[in-house]
Amino acid sequence: MRADGWHITEDVDDFLSRAGDFLRSRPALHTMPLTVVEKLRTRRTDAEATVFGLLECRGEVHAIFYRRPTRRLNPTRLSPEQADTLAAHLADLGHPLAGVTADHDTATAFAEAWRRHTGAAREHRLRVRLYRLGTLTPPEPVPTGRVRVEDARDREQVIRWCSEFVAAVGEAPSMDAASWAASRYADKRYTFWETPDGTPVSMAGSTSVVAGMVRVDPVYTPAHLRGRGYAGAVTVEVSRAALAAGATDVVLFADPANPTSNALYQRIGYVPVTDFAGYDFS
Repeated sequence: MRADGWHITEDVDDFLSRAGDFLRSRPALHTMPLTVVEKLRTRRTDAEATVFGLLECRGEVHAIFYRRPTRRLNPTRLSPEQADTLAAHLADLGHPLAGVTADHDTATAFAEAWRRHTGAAREHRLRVRLYRLGTLTPPEPVPTGRVRVEDARDREQVIRWCSEFVAAVGEAPSMDAASWAASRYADKRYTFWETPDGTPVSMAGSTSVVAGMVRVDPVYTPAHLRGRGYAGAVTVEVSRAALAAGATDVVLFADPANPTSNALYQRIGYVPVTDFAGYDFS
């Protein structure tokens, strides 16, 4: 048995052998590490340059983090004391950090601890709300049209709409056809809501099932087509497909500053779980 405390590895298989049960214990709250680590495991994309950490106590994992090159640190939920211990440990090891993204309390506690240990200033950059599907409730009335899963002919449309989504939410870096394959959007399945004449009017992506969890991401309707029920219709269909595929936890993120999307997701059965925050460090 290893000593209690934080342990760091760059071996994704070793990390999963120790932390897999912990990640699967809360699939909704752990949606991001579950999908990111699974991608690293199966594709080995950036795996060699990713640092993983585990907080162990008496042989049990109580928290984890991962840090991909040039990206923010991503820890699971930490107490203020655990956040301080992690910040001190990484600072002593000389690990540079671009920032941190986690549930709001963890991100805030770690950002403050990092400032104390390194003197780095923090800047709040991100706030999103995590929702988990309760009872799926299709909206009434359903807009005219039908659902259709993407095929090869839709790739240009998918890339263009994902690029517009990235620009709309202020996500960095921006994305185009050249950077598509390396983006977090490339390995998702996309579904369209289209009008009776076959014109796509809204789109929703979804991850594969991991530990019984599917994340709906992104949901996008071009600005001139909003307010007609298309986003709600396609989100319901993607959520229904996730349940049919065996998902027990269907989740999505929304900007809490956008009352329209938050009201929509709650109308169709999504329940708030917690808010996440992101900070950049100088």
